[in-house]
Amino acid sequence: MSVRPITDTLRLLQGGTFLDQCSDTLAQVVKGVEDTGKAGKVTITLDVKKSGAAVSILAKVTDKTPEVAADPDLFWATVEGNLSTENPAQRKLDLQPVGQPSRELQSVNG
Repeated sequence: MSVRPITDTLRLLQGGTFLDQCSDTLAQVVKGVEDTGKAGKVTITLDVKKSGAAVSILAKVTDKTPEVAADPDLFWATVEGNLSTENPAQRKLDLQPVGQPSRELQSVNG
């Protein structure tokens, strides 16, 4: 007598949807690992209990998907205690746009 592969049993759980859920969870974790370079984890838990003359299985899949950390925003504090996107200690320059000089196109006959 040979033992049935666990994937056969996983396919029976939750009306056949549990194995699909596990596959989706694994794909999500793999994508998070690719995006962040950090480690992820998928855990499949099968709680097996005697239930009268039968055996009950409660299946659960959980994950630890790494997430991309948000970049912090940089501000400067003013003397009043406010935040500014401009450094208050830096001198302002009165920059003006420069107009484009008009140029005539010339062709070179060679």
